[in-house]
Amino acid sequence: MGTGKSVAGELAAQKLGLQFIDSDNEIERHAGQKISAIFEESGEPAFREMEKEFIRDGHPRFGCLVSCGGGLPVQEGMLDALKERGLVVALWANPETIFERTKDNPTRPLLQVPDPLSKIAELLEAREGAYLAADKVISTEQRSPKTVSELIARFYEENRASSSDR
Repeated sequence: MGTGKSVAGELAAQKLGLQFIDSDNEIERHAGQKISAIFEESGEPAFREMEKEFIRDGHPRFGCLVSCGGGLPVQEGMLDALKERGLVVALWANPETIFERTKDNPTRPLLQVPDPLSKIAELLEAREGAYLAADKVISTEQRSPKTVSELIARFYEENRASSSDR
């Protein structure tokens, strides 16, 4: 969260001529409610199950760039499921940067705690192994969404042949 994956992903998809799909937006559309409401009414486990269902059945197998929520690849078997469908790029930022980018956004349910910066650091520490196991990790520190999108597109173009084997 707060790494710019939605904005940079959409820009990269446009550059590559791919359909852009944001998993959180699709889950909200399918559920008929915002992610924060899903967390509040059904809890995080229900939302995580919706994420898994989205990856299994919720988008085309080809011709798309999917922006997934940061908790999705950490779930049992999901990083492998993502890699089976194509290249996986993780966008990275430091906890302080993520905090600055998200502090005024009340729609992030995991950050509605007394100390959101500590929560961000805790989440990144718990998720770091999965993120580092992506096909590519791109830092978004002091980079514009346009620059990040160009790095994503370049990586895709250089590696798309190997991703078609998946």
